[in-house]
Formats: sequence, C-alpha cells, structure tokens
Amino acid sequence: MPRTLPVVGDMASDFDRRRFIKAASAAGLIGLAGCSGGPGDGSDGSDGSDGSDGSDGSDGSDGSDGSDGSDGSDGGSSPAANIGMVYATGGLGDGSFNDQAQQGALQAEEELGISFRESQPDEVAQFSTFQQQFAESSDPNYDLVCCIGFLQADSLSETASSYPDQDFMIVDSVVQSDNVASYVFQEHEGSYLGGLMASLLSTRDFSAGGGSTAGDTTNVGFVGGVESGLIQKFQAGFEAGVAAGDGDVDVSVNYVGDFNDPAGGREAANAMYNSGADIVYHAAGNTGTGVFQAAQEQNKFAIGVDRDQSVTRPDYADVILASMVKRVDTAVFNAIDATVDGEFPAGENIALGLESNGVELVFGDQLGSELPQDVRDQVATARDEIIAGNIDVPSQV
Repeated sequence: MPRTLPVVGDMASDFDRRRFIKAASAAGLIGLAGCSGGPGDGSDGSDGSDGSDGSDGSDGSDGSDGSDGSDGSDGGSSPAANIGMVYATGGLGDGSFNDQAQQGALQAEEELGISFRESQPDEVAQFSTFQQQFAESSDPNYDLVCCIGFLQADSLSETASSYPDQDFMIVDSVVQSDNVASYVFQEHEGSYLGGLMASLLSTRDFSAGGGSTAGDTTNVGFVGGVESGLIQKFQAGFEAGVAAGDGDVDVSVNYVGDFNDPAGGREAANAMYNSGADIVYHAAGNTGTGVFQAAQEQNKFAIGVDRDQSVTRPDYADVILASMVKRVDTAVFNAIDATVDGEFPAGENIALGLESNGVELVFGDQLGSELPQDVRDQVATARDEIIAGNIDVPSQV
C-alpha cells in the first residue's frame, strides 16, 4: 500500500514542535482510503516544516502538494483525543486561512495534550477522500475530523451521513447533520471596518511605509478568490464600510477564481492600482500574496485577511495597513476542547462575530501606529455601533 514520506525543514513556527508528513501522490490517494491510520499513516515522527512562516510558496512550501500528517505526539501516554485536519485547497503556508486553522490545532496540542494529523488536498475532488480516510481509520480512531473551508460542505454532507458515528466540524459553512458542528463567521462585520478605514484614507493625502494615497483619486479595490456567497460577505461588508466613509469612493471588484494563484492576484491588483485605486482588500487566501506584491510595486496599500498578515507576511508589512482577522483558530480550538470534555456541539451552528471576537480589524504591525488618530477613532466607534446593533452591516452584495 502507498505510504507517506517525511519532510524535514527548519521553517519558523509559533510553537517549538510541529510535524507533518508528505502524502502519497494523488494517484495513490484512493489506495490509502481503506488503510488503518488515516492520512499520514507511516509517519516516523520526524520534525518537519509546517508551512506557517508566511512563505509565498516560491520554495515549494505553498502547501499545494497534497501533503499530510502531523500527529504531534511524543510516543508517550495516550493523547487526550485524536484529531484529523483536512485543510482547504491552497494548503499550509498561505499566511492566512489554513495557517490560522492550524494554530487552533497546535494550541490544542500544547494545552490539551491532543494528537493531530493533517491533510492538504490539491483540489476539491480530494476532500471526500481525505474525510473518509480519517473516518475509516482504526489506528487511531479519530475523535474529531476538522474540515476547513466552505468548499468542503458538499463532500462533508455525504461523508457525515455515511459515517454517523464520526464527529466532524466544518468552518465557513453549515452542514445539517447530527454529527457535524458548523462554525461560521460574521466576516461582513470586520470587512465593514476595513472598508471604512480605506475610504477615510483614500480621500486624503497619506503616506507611510512603502505606500501612499492621494486625495484626488477616490478609488479602492476588492480582490476575491473563488466567487461564492461566503466571499461575497467580505465584499458586501467592505463596500458598505467604504460607502459609510465617503459615498463618492468607488470600489473595483475582481474574483480571480482561485485561492492559490498569487500571479492572478498580482495581475488583478495591478489593474486596480493602475486605474487609480489607493488601497486593495483581498479575501483570496494565498492569491492575496500577489496583491501585496502589486502594492509594493505601485507604492500603494493593501488590507490582509484571516490573520495579521503584516506579521505572517513580514516582507510586505510596509504596505499592509491592516488585516481583517478571522479567528478560525478559535473555532478549531473550541471544537477540539469540547471534544476532549465530552461536550462536542454536534448538530449545532455556531456564529462568531465582532462581539465574540470572532472577527476583528487589526492594524498593521509596521503601519498601524502611523494611521491618523481620527481614522482609528472612527473605526473604533463603528465597531462599538455594530456590536450595539446601531449599524446593520449587509452580508450580501
């Protein structure tokens, strides 16, 4: 039967110990489906790179190789729980969505003593295979399988019904099943704050780090990955925030069609900057790396997503004004914690927004302190008003 091979590296991490093992090729995936151990079976436990150092994938660490593994165990006492992680396409190393999800598993490993293994599908068609591998595994039996990303919903609907005794959680979509807990976010709320900030800055002359705005060009941009109801929530909130800041500011929109296409993101953002945009916000996974590249080339600004990308993408910190942080790590950790405690919320839908700190606008590590105080104050006020229910942020375009 096909076996996985260890990958060794020295990438920076937020924890001292992270492991993952490289999966068999796509041709061998089906052969693994009936094997005990689930994805990553055959690990020798060697330390390996986790792809979470914010690399742009130019060194082959973009997570698109279908790699899987990481049991996080030391070979001692039994773990508090065995967890399977099925990431979104784009893989680890995106400095964004998948890396944020991994942080939740790593936190659970550190604080709760769980063991986890990871799988990184190359394409949507592989989601079902990896979900089923974890569900069918007998060595170990997985207490919870975490499915990261809305594109897994269709596969999980079928997988969950086929394995009624297996608990699953999904991030960014709702799957109606008695053995699935669905975690969704109020992305439009955090995106509203990003749009408000962008609008207020675009209507004035402002310069900081490697970027600048010109008050005589009132145009900002939004670059999405795959066009869907979820990503349109980011767009809808951003556009509403822009309009609240100044109704004369236009928003250019482009969906690249992929979450792992930095070249496409760069091309889309460059077109916007060339048309007069000062600031571009992306909700596009690793595709957003190209947005940051374009911002530097054009001496303009960008807004990151999911994690504080001024930290996870430090090479671009001089143009990242802020990031709309989405606490996918919180969702993953909470689901694992509930599993360990025997209180997994199977069949429930859990929504996380500004009030629960599920989303937040985080100012850039390098540029945040240089933002005008009145802009920061207006963003803070808007946040309070949204939580109080005085601002109703649209979730649809």
